[in-house]
Amino acid sequence: MTASRSPRDPKNRWSQPLQLVLRLAVMGIGLGVITGTSLKLLAPHLAKGGIKTPKVEAANPVVSIGNQGLSSGRFEPRQELTALSNRWAELAATQPDLAASGYLLVLDDGRFAQLQPDKPLPAASSIKTPILLLGLLQLDSGSLRWNEPLPLTKEVIGGGAGWMASRPLGTRFPFFEAATEMIRVSDNSATNLLIKRLGGKKIANGQFAALGLPATVLRNWLPDLNGTNTTSAKDLAKAIALVDTGQKLSPRARDLFREIMGTSRTNTLIPLGLLLGLGRDAPDPDAALKEFGITVLNKTGDIGIAYADGALIELPTGQRAVAAFMVKGPFNDPRSTDLIRAMAGEVAKTLVGRK
Repeated sequence: MTASRSPRDPKNRWSQPLQLVLRLAVMGIGLGVITGTSLKLLAPHLAKGGIKTPKVEAANPVVSIGNQGLSSGRFEPRQELTALSNRWAELAATQPDLAASGYLLVLDDGRFAQLQPDKPLPAASSIKTPILLLGLLQLDSGSLRWNEPLPLTKEVIGGGAGWMASRPLGTRFPFFEAATEMIRVSDNSATNLLIKRLGGKKIANGQFAALGLPATVLRNWLPDLNGTNTTSAKDLAKAIALVDTGQKLSPRARDLFREIMGTSRTNTLIPLGLLLGLGRDAPDPDAALKEFGITVLNKTGDIGIAYADGALIELPTGQRAVAAFMVKGPFNDPRSTDLIRAMAGEVAKTLVGRK
């Protein structure tokens, strides 16, 4: 016989749920008070940035070069490569009757070398690089159109390099063609077309100064065989760096600058010098340098009494450097160009080594 169970008290059926609800309510009020008090105490720290959110690592990290990431860099000299600077000085000392200048800056890490880097010397056609920068700045600002026609006038016709001077007066060249031919074949008439469109020599000089290129001064139309137009090795390197680092041009204008500089035909100064420094020689230095993982975008200058070359150098590490060399000496003296190549060769030995 089973034992009888006493029926449940109705009061007992409701007492447990009520107790649970009361407990939850009390806990909620307690948590609210604690949270409010904590936030009040933390507010000053949050306002000051005292509590930092954890850093989330990127899904695709930057490819590293040593402790540096691949970046556009800055024109910021930090650590002098004194051995390279001294080597340049030794090379220049062997030719005391030549006025020589050189500058190198690795944009990624600030390593640099120098030899009288601020000394103004005849620019010859090397001044066309900063002129190209001015033109693309106006393109960026919208004050100049890529296909804007530039009329050929008697004032801007320049002898020497180029083909535009042979066209009839009044011929209209689009800006992009004049800019390209100024670099590709160093067309002097194309250069003068750009100078005139930029507002003339005085306006251009003011813009050079504003960009921090104090030695870069236009005094005469190209070709300026007497060497009155001046620049410096540091100015030439900086003009290129301002573009490649994105400090002065939009990405699109920077790409146009690189495309135009890549059309330059003369590669017998910095490019050949780099190649010789790596223990090689070749009729096409640009192609041979690619075997080392090196690309050079450069613009030379040559008026017989002065030679110059400024370049952007893409290194095998992925880093980029700007370099420029200038030499003034007797007319058509081969020692001038040999000295530029020798200094460029020392750059290759320092930054790349031998293959």
